Amino acid sequence: MTELVREVSENDQLRADIYQLLAALLRRQPSTELLQFLAGLDIDANDDSDMTKAWVGLKLAAEQFTSEQLEDEYFNIFLGVGSGEILPYGSWFMTGSLMDKPLALLRNDLMQLGFEREEEVKEPEDHVAALCEVMGTLILEAPGYRQLAFYQRHMGSWIARFCDSLAKTPSAAFYATVAELAKAFFVIEANEFEQLSLNIPVNCPGSEAEKIEPSTNELAS
Repeated sequence: MTELVREVSENDQLRADIYQLLAALLRRQPSTELLQFLAGLDIDANDDSDMTKAWVGLKLAAEQFTSEQLEDEYFNIFLGVGSGEILPYGSWFMTGSLMDKPLALLRNDLMQLGFEREEEVKEPEDHVAALCEVMGTLILEAPGYRQLAFYQRHMGSWIARFCDSLAKTPSAAFYATVAELAKAFFVIEANEFEQLSLNIPVNCPGSEAEKIEPSTNELAS
């Protein structure tokens, strides 16, 4: 990101932390240290919200599995022999195809925002974990209208379907609880961005009239 670091509210810090947690869980199977962290979460037992219930489910699951056990579960769900039980890519959920126009648009937007792909990363940029990482960074460093534009263009239309699909994959045990946490979180995020969209002036930079569009060459790549 090329934006200057801004003052971050407690709520935004929590949102960014959850995005980064989801990114870590969806990028690869959780490490022993991450499972220990999740198992040690202090959760308000008096809160009966969907988000709290999801945290409880994830905490209990983290107590029951080892990282070695989850290596197989992660492989079956996301990788598989040939392909996994779910394809965790935005372009797939938006168009039914991989490496399609949404990925070209995403790459253009990432370039405009100052993100650079790391050489060792082999997955396309529209992997759900990568998108969560970007959102976590934007919440900490970018103004609201940039967060809103990125979410609407690259996640908002399909992320709920991804969560539902992940929860239903045959191999999902631990990852069913990850799906429930993600689902509850993105319901809250949708409300957050709906309110944000109402507060952004129509002539704000980054509004509909000033959104960046990819060039013909970029779309064809």
